[in-house]
Amino acid sequence: MKRIFLPAGGAILATGLLAAGLSGTAQAARDIASDPMARNAGDAASIATFWWKSNGAALRQASAYYWDSKEVKKLVSKGGYTPDGNPGMVAPTGNSTSTGKAQNVNIPRTIGKVFFLDASGRPRWCSATSIQGNYKNLVATAGHCVYDTDGNADTMSKWVFVPGYYQGKTPWGIYVGKQAFTHYDFDVYEDYDRDYAFVTVYNGIRFTGVKQVDGRDYDRFVGPKFGGRYILLSEDAGRLGDNVGGQGLAYNQPTGKIVRTFGYPYAPHPDGSKPYTGVTPKNCYGKTSAKTVGAPDKKIEEHVALKCPVTPGYDGGPWLLNYSNAKRLGYVNGVTSTFNDQDGNDRVDYISSPYFDGETAAVYNAAKNTASGKIVGPSGELLK
Repeated sequence: MKRIFLPAGGAILATGLLAAGLSGTAQAARDIASDPMARNAGDAASIATFWWKSNGAALRQASAYYWDSKEVKKLVSKGGYTPDGNPGMVAPTGNSTSTGKAQNVNIPRTIGKVFFLDASGRPRWCSATSIQGNYKNLVATAGHCVYDTDGNADTMSKWVFVPGYYQGKTPWGIYVGKQAFTHYDFDVYEDYDRDYAFVTVYNGIRFTGVKQVDGRDYDRFVGPKFGGRYILLSEDAGRLGDNVGGQGLAYNQPTGKIVRTFGYPYAPHPDGSKPYTGVTPKNCYGKTSAKTVGAPDKKIEEHVALKCPVTPGYDGGPWLLNYSNAKRLGYVNGVTSTFNDQDGNDRVDYISSPYFDGETAAVYNAAKNTASGKIVGPSGELLK
């Protein structure tokens, strides 16, 4: 376990020991950073409408969020993770219905894309999953798919999660981010050893069509309006976890265990080849390694690695321990953070994830105990 702190002189230091006398409760509280996203139902409805207007044009125009190809790194053997307590697990919930098959692997309903505007205002996406929470409203992804490290701002703008996304289609609705939780060291210092995030989302919203109304109804309507007295109709899609289930969580696990990873790779390899379209989710399977990433600029010392030749767009996708192909459920034990060229042929062959430890569990616990709410009222009206 690594600790970043500011001593009296102001320089950032790292140590493998907690400060003497610091209680576990106080430490856990200090580890957690949270930021609001859509502050109320009215803001959330506007964000969902932005992505859905013109029949989902913004969703279809989005591209994978990724770093420059020159940032592909090589794995090194120095450093390594350190558990900070006993292994722990939180059980998943859900059903056994899949969205399809890929290489005889059942793709779970929980997998989808998060969409947002980057620091330049361009529509982008990352991969993500629904994860179990007390209010069935929680999404797990990479920290850099939530916090704007390029623009040095807080959270990405207009952030939504779409499970089962496929070419503009939103089969279970659009889920707007309400509050983002990450580790303090990522939020403040951009420490990629903490490149994970848990986001609470409002109930999903499903747009059901466009209707032309008379002037009186047009003026009274609370929601998206268009020229010619057209209004956009919507309905409450319910809670995320009720619709697609939620993966479990595993932390303080040893490396060398088999995981199944999922995501939507899209970007080209550093050599320019582009084998993936980003249209459908792909997966990798194998044992994790304790090797870390040679990226001192990102403060990485405790990542774990997996042999997997995918490309960016896969960012934020879950690493599932004990994945059941029959139930389409497992335990999130990592999220894709970096892409690595281990053999030096300008092609990604490994991916890496932050090591999930007790501090990860503390961030998760804060998020899982936070409620959200609805965007659409019982009569189809948008709430304010």
